[in-house]
Amino acid sequence: MTGKQPIVFCDFDGTITDNDNIVAIMKHFKPEGYEAVMEATLKRSISIREGVGRMFALFPSSMREQIVSFVIQQAVIREGFVEFLEYLKSEGIPFYVTSGGIDFFVDPLLKPFGIPEGRIFCNSADFEGERIEITWPHPCQEPCKNDCGMCKVTVMKEFPPEQYTRILIGDSITDFEGAKQADLVYSRSTLTEQCRKLGVNHVPFHTFTEIQEDMKLKKNQGVL
Repeated sequence: MTGKQPIVFCDFDGTITDNDNIVAIMKHFKPEGYEAVMEATLKRSISIREGVGRMFALFPSSMREQIVSFVIQQAVIREGFVEFLEYLKSEGIPFYVTSGGIDFFVDPLLKPFGIPEGRIFCNSADFEGERIEITWPHPCQEPCKNDCGMCKVTVMKEFPPEQYTRILIGDSITDFEGAKQADLVYSRSTLTEQCRKLGVNHVPFHTFTEIQEDMKLKKNQGVL
């Protein structure tokens, strides 16, 4: 046994949900000019923070409920998520959502799962103006320079490695700086590719059931 408290930091888009909700929103509503901004963001010629901010600014604030309704209708929660949360609760392992998504659709999607208040970290939205304005309550800090908007490293720094076994679950480049800080990484998609490329220890997964079984195994082995 490590003697440290395990703690889980989990991405939202493409991890808790099967798809990326921001991409789905843009492709469904097709606000004028989004394609060029999305392409620049994906090519990383502009930062994720800049790209997401510019894309949502293409929407009038009056579309808030329409966007939320669409996300709730189309989002699919990844297999095994409910059971995984129950397992963590039974083991006394804290679960934090660290999401580059936006609160106005992240919060409604996660509400049924009873995640405690204060354990969902994501970006925010201001609907007071004519256009949607994204705000960034958790910006990047050293050593992260990705300018991704919601910095997972910043959240993880509140839980020092001397006291916690930090477990990160994610799927994309926005998770990679956090993955380099974590003791244990569960990865899929682009995050798996990045971990392989740069030699970061990781366990690929497709479902939360697989993560749960691996954590049980590691507990039995005295790793967790």
